[in-house]
Amino acid sequence: MKALGIAATGMLAQQTNVDVIANNIANANTTGFKSGRAAFQDLIYQSMHNAGALTSEEGTARPVGTDVGLGVQAAGVIRHNTQGGLIQTENQLDIAIEGRGYFVVNRPDGTLAYTRDGNFQLSAEGQLVTLNGYEVEPAIVVPDLTKSVEINQEGVVMAFVENDPVPVELGQITFSTFLNDAGLKPVGDNLLEATTASGEAVEATPGTPGIGITRQGYLENSNVNIVQQITDLISAQRAYEMNSKAIETADQIMQTTNQIK
Repeated sequence: MKALGIAATGMLAQQTNVDVIANNIANANTTGFKSGRAAFQDLIYQSMHNAGALTSEEGTARPVGTDVGLGVQAAGVIRHNTQGGLIQTENQLDIAIEGRGYFVVNRPDGTLAYTRDGNFQLSAEGQLVTLNGYEVEPAIVVPDLTKSVEINQEGVVMAFVENDPVPVELGQITFSTFLNDAGLKPVGDNLLEATTASGEAVEATPGTPGIGITRQGYLENSNVNIVQQITDLISAQRAYEMNSKAIETADQIMQTTNQIK
């Protein structure tokens, strides 16, 4: 009897589904987080009778086959890259991306990562860094005695130093875009890595056609829809219970068969 194994694959699949939903809910307030959705595929089929097989010497054939599936498997987790809501913080170093693009982060090992989290701070040297101290690329260094920093929608960073009414241009924040955003690999700390599936990063200036703009004093909230996640969680729970019931039913059938004398 294949029902035991088939239902077991269903339980494993729904367990993965619950894990993904739980991660979405846990990150409902994570800056720049993008919710995921578990995708599934049916497993191979065992053909007991092939469609089109002859059923008589007169040439009659089976109109349909007897193909029994062997269960389900997780095919991947699809990340939804829709825009999250913008939250005003009034912190001059907080930057939100409205539209397409990612901030570029230089990690301590020299590799680049990408993020939608614009919750930036200044290092001891005055350089713009993430909350983990990773440098933002291109490097932006704020000079001493800076009274305020302004960042326009095109990502140009300017500083008002001491009493000088004329701002000093510190640099240009650029974004990176990818042909396949869903192919980026999440590595924690609100960071993503480029993969062969995502394609190479393409540098772009904020505000150019097809590219997002910067919003100073804002942060992008996660795009998690709590109501939808709770609904999906209930659905996954019911599916898990039904697969468990299928195992129980298969066990009862086998027990009944064993008791036949």
